[in-house]
Amino acid sequence: MVNSSMFFGPDVFGQQADPAAAVARALLEAGCVRLRAEEPFHLPSGWASPVYIDCRRLISFPALRRQLLARALRVLQARGALDGLVAVAGGEASGIALAAWMAEAFGLPLQYVRKRRTSRNQVEGVVVAGGRVLLVDDMMAGGQSKVRFCKALSAAGARVDTLFVVFDYGTFPTDELLAPLGVSVCALATWQDVLGVWRADGGIAPQALRDFESFLSDPAGWSQAHGGLGQNPARR
Repeated sequence: MVNSSMFFGPDVFGQQADPAAAVARALLEAGCVRLRAEEPFHLPSGWASPVYIDCRRLISFPALRRQLLARALRVLQARGALDGLVAVAGGEASGIALAAWMAEAFGLPLQYVRKRRTSRNQVEGVVVAGGRVLLVDDMMAGGQSKVRFCKALSAAGARVDTLFVVFDYGTFPTDELLAPLGVSVCALATWQDVLGVWRADGGIAPQALRDFESFLSDPAGWSQAHGGLGQNPARR
């Protein structure tokens, strides 16, 4: 077992009554959440959303990132996701720093995966054939880039069954993409957790809250009505 407190301090989020809500609140306080219903975000995956999460900001908050990583290690341990690991792989580009900190804590090799194959290897680092690798990224929305990461690692000889992200949109049908690969997702918070915080704490205009709730009630329908996808591309 990894003693996360040796590297990142105690799991302060785990000490809260609702750890996921505490993570969501911390992300809001760090300015990672943007809400823009009148001008929706069009994500690289093709989905439209009134909200956007920018977890890249976390590298500039040392105390918060340590707390998030301490929580991540505790959650991953509880799920057995660290058993028998031979390496940690970070997804290009935002997952690399998180993966590097985790690999240091575990005393394991680090790899990183490019989103697309170039003239160089798509997976950098030494891959142990058949070895279990934890894939790490900062967030997941549509899931297409995560599929590419998983397939690239598998093609290189690694075995991937767990994807860790700090934040999972939890709105779009990513299970349709990852379940066939045998990959499950471990996340610290979703938009439902952000919704709970906004309802409890306020700090958001009533109309904006209604727009957000409308999106969460039917993400695919909301997306299609605002110029985005209505279903996964593979199903069209």
